[in-house]
Amino acid sequence: MSTTLSMQANEPQPASFASPLARHVAATRPAFLTVTLAGMVLGAAASGGQANAALLVAGLAVLLLHAAVNVANDYFDHLSGGDAGNTQRLFPFTGGSRFIQNHVMTPRATLLLAVSLFAATAVLGGGLVWQGGGVIAALGGAGAALGWAYSAPPLRLNGRGWGELTVALTFWGVPLGAAQVVAGHIAPAVVWLGGSYALLVTALLYLNQFPDRAADAAVGKRHWVVRLPLTVAPWGYVLLTLAAYGGLGWAGHRGVVSVPVLAAGGLTLPVSVWAASQLIRHAAQPAALRPAIVATISAANVFPLAVAATLWGGY
Repeated sequence: MSTTLSMQANEPQPASFASPLARHVAATRPAFLTVTLAGMVLGAAASGGQANAALLVAGLAVLLLHAAVNVANDYFDHLSGGDAGNTQRLFPFTGGSRFIQNHVMTPRATLLLAVSLFAATAVLGGGLVWQGGGVIAALGGAGAALGWAYSAPPLRLNGRGWGELTVALTFWGVPLGAAQVVAGHIAPAVVWLGGSYALLVTALLYLNQFPDRAADAAVGKRHWVVRLPLTVAPWGYVLLTLAAYGGLGWAGHRGVVSVPVLAAGGLTLPVSVWAASQLIRHAAQPAALRPAIVATISAANVFPLAVAATLWGGY
């Protein structure tokens, strides 16, 4: 079957991107970068500091890094053959951007874009390191290294079962870095709230692997959704969300965050519980998971923004 015949509705097509700029921007999957911005907002709000020009530079650097990882992941998933053989994908959430598979961009152009975005991130990050010192260097360097190694050989961390830890650590670094840039230190509230945020993002990654499970297994990607039976794998999502909200609750119990902040973070708990119930019910039916994915995206974005708004409100 040809790529065109297997193309799903709303997938990118060459005719849709006459402008090279529009094509390259769309290849980064910009709609999914909002969760990174939300993490930056959370870190700035929880730091107790004042937003400054350095925060804007840091925000741009982190967005470029996230975009670079998205494009690199598309390229290396193309090399493995996983995206090409993914017939159960739920575009635009799983199965990659489809830019290579649908001939919108060549593999070489995709790799060049990824490398260029990593390079731009390094340039901006260098300026931040000059101002913020070793903590920024460590967080930025670790984020870039983990982002590349997530799907790139020789490590291919996600395919070896280390993807969830990689994503959790990388996204934890987003609010931590924002706090360091804004306040010059990382307060306990940033650590706890940032950890809950990172776990919710990790839960999103974990859920997105269910529609891709068969294609990933066929090319040897042995992440946990592939390794575990379908009757067991959904409980990984449950554990991640329990850890996220449990960490928030513990921070409230210890007085690290206020009751209003605790309540703001808890606003998304029913959404996450509902998504978990849908996954448990439909783990073997990828097409039925779209509402759960949308709900999880909402939780990962609303949680940090609701908490940040409460903190900036003086609570």
